[in-house]
Amino acid sequence: MNYQLRNLLFLDIETVAHTSEYQNLHADLQKHWERKAGFFRNDEGATPEELYGQKAGIYAEFGKVITVAFGILHEDSDRQLALRIKSFSNHDEFHLLSEVKDFLETKFDPENLRMCAHNGKEFDFPYLSRRMLINGIKLPYVLDNSGKKPWEVNFLDTLEMWKFGDRKNYTSLDLLTTIFEIPSSKSDLDGSMVNEVYYHEKDGLERITAYCQRDVIATVQLFLKMKTLPIVPDDKITIVT
Repeated sequence: MNYQLRNLLFLDIETVAHTSEYQNLHADLQKHWERKAGFFRNDEGATPEELYGQKAGIYAEFGKVITVAFGILHEDSDRQLALRIKSFSNHDEFHLLSEVKDFLETKFDPENLRMCAHNGKEFDFPYLSRRMLINGIKLPYVLDNSGKKPWEVNFLDTLEMWKFGDRKNYTSLDLLTTIFEIPSSKSDLDGSMVNEVYYHEKDGLERITAYCQRDVIATVQLFLKMKTLPIVPDDKITIVT
């Protein structure tokens, strides 16, 4: 296998507001959210209650993780590049994050493991770490950057790779998959819909899990494109339980 792909784990997380309704949020947190909501540009005059459903899930202090999907590249029996997808989903965040921690610590060499996500350095990695600490879970080595030198932090980010040092603009995974002609993960769902689907659809978590898995596949294919390597054919992608 290409050396760039060794010990490399791709991931994506899906998050929602911590409670289904703003009124169910602890009173002290409501005060903090009202203060936070005051910083949002709000041309339509949305109330803190309305903004809570729209935006709370992107902040680790007011949201929670409901799904984490991982992708690992490997060579199959024919020595061809293949992709294995493994996901964890649960309404109970402590149980979910405990499973993720166990997966990271028991399935990989912790000191050599690298992780890659799109906008991972700004969102997925810190969000996952913060929610683990809030849940009283000790961080696995790969997520614990305390005391590490910059070159010891094993995070890769396809958004950062695309920026080439340009810090001005955000480029979505969906846009990059479009220009690189990679099948998009946004078939029947996008990030703005996750909170609504989770709290108001009977099979919401299952639908969101499938979406998260597709995001990981898209991130893997984008990484390969940016390394000018062949993408993984559909028949070489396996979702494991």
